Amino acid sequence: MLFLDSNILGSVELTMLAKLLLAALAGGILGIEREKHGRPAGLRTHLLVSMGSCLMMIISEGFFLKYGAQGVESAVRLDPSRTAAQIIAGIGFLGAGVIIKDGINVRGLTTAASLWVVAGMGMAYGMGLWLPATFTLGLALCSLIFLKKLEPLIKKDRYLHLLVVADDRRDIYPELEVIFAENQLRITDIEGDHNYESGEIRYEFVVTQHKKRIGRDLSNMIRGVDGVKRIRFK
Repeated sequence: MLFLDSNILGSVELTMLAKLLLAALAGGILGIEREKHGRPAGLRTHLLVSMGSCLMMIISEGFFLKYGAQGVESAVRLDPSRTAAQIIAGIGFLGAGVIIKDGINVRGLTTAASLWVVAGMGMAYGMGLWLPATFTLGLALCSLIFLKKLEPLIKKDRYLHLLVVADDRRDIYPELEVIFAENQLRITDIEGDHNYESGEIRYEFVVTQHKKRIGRDLSNMIRGVDGVKRIRFK
């Protein structure tokens, strides 16, 4: 059977413990992979999320087993799916906490997605869906480990954040545009700041369409422009 019967291990209590142990193990395995990459949500976080989700599903199942026999005249109304819905809502807040936005870059999406997956695995183990939960664990682990090795083979846009501070006595913007055009770079974002007290003009660019890291070479080209005082890239 796809579902784990409550007495398959000889007692309901042993079955509950087996579910919790498997959920903790599955969450811990994915957590180790995240821990190795220095993510804030690592081994302990994934283990606790998976085990906690499993426990909530066991509690939901326990409520149904305990009060499900109540007749229609009873004031008790049960909906086991409501517990699962609340788990999903709670994991959304937890996942949002590990997502960090740095300019146009967003980090933590993979970790947030893995937390979402381990919550689902914990719920599946809690419902006795051992086979789908374990299969999900295998697929998630493969996606985190092996698909990461394919990323260098995928052609994708690179973005360079460039800050140029220059003397405002001459307009260097046309010369910067020429440098970008010669290197076949496209400006995706630009911000300017003219400080009349210090006599400086500051440009912040986001450029793309480069196939390799070009920050150092580009800064060397811009350094030759008359009036440039400072360059920063990342």
